[in-house]
Amino acid sequence: MPRLFTLLAVLLLGAPLAHANPSQWQAEWPQTDFSRTSIDDWSEIMSGGPPKDGIPAIDDPQFLRADDAGGLRGREPVITVEIEGAEPRAYPIRYLMWHEIVNDTVGGVPVAVTYCPLCNSGMTFDRRVQGRVLSFGVSGKLRHSDMVMYDRQTQSWWQQAVGRGIVGEMTGVELRHLPTWMESWDQYRARNPQGLVMAEPAYNRSYGRNPYRGYDRSTRPFLYNGENPPHGIPPLERVVRVGNRAWPLTRIRDEGGVREAGVTISWEEGQASALDRGVISEGREVGTVRVSDGQGRDVPHDVMFAFAFHAFWPDGKWMVR
Repeated sequence: MPRLFTLLAVLLLGAPLAHANPSQWQAEWPQTDFSRTSIDDWSEIMSGGPPKDGIPAIDDPQFLRADDAGGLRGREPVITVEIEGAEPRAYPIRYLMWHEIVNDTVGGVPVAVTYCPLCNSGMTFDRRVQGRVLSFGVSGKLRHSDMVMYDRQTQSWWQQAVGRGIVGEMTGVELRHLPTWMESWDQYRARNPQGLVMAEPAYNRSYGRNPYRGYDRSTRPFLYNGENPPHGIPPLERVVRVGNRAWPLTRIRDEGGVREAGVTISWEEGQASALDRGVISEGREVGTVRVSDGQGRDVPHDVMFAFAFHAFWPDGKWMVR
């Protein structure tokens, strides 16, 4: 953990960590209605270090053809967005590691492609809410170690792991989770040699490096005070979450996939962990998961750390042997 803390200190620009106190946030968030919230215990929300927009979301992503993209390594993870009627798009984790949110429009659908490194939660949401299109930024706050997003239109706060408003006008509103997935760059471009891939943003960041080196080998999550998962599952083991169910990734891998609870979950080797080695492409093998229903259609899911599933779905069902 000492190396992790050093790297996080650099990433977070040396900002102090502090427990949440809404009365102290009014100056930074004057348009946020803190009287409207689903949070019972404000101590669950902590400052992760950066201020509002200290981690800059990407609002105008540029794209290259997969065959023209250089610099990406084959085992690096990307979030793949395939929407009917639109060209497939890949969003490399090497960029999302430093920006966490990409606001984009794919086939006429406004989307937010999101990644929280501390929970390994990579999810894509439809940005259309109650007749308007929202755009999202990074609040700089964490809850159960998961990113708290905010929307620029109402200044409401949203929990990334569940896609739900937790503070402000949008409290209780849920974003539609789209059926996208994380796979390796090689796997994406093998299917989509002429597909699109997000180009490197125009920021001075160490793209391709992992500032959380060794994190997913840690015994405890960063900035998390909650319970450990049940069944002896390590807090930072990856689980495949579908709704309120979670399958340990080790089980999926060892069994070569599973078919139960109305879904088929497959596993294929070839994808590196983004949160293992200092260089993302050198991370240990974690493999690629795809989830489909009985008709073979892609199903919304997440591959997140076990502690985060337990924190946000305390009554969720663990699909252990």
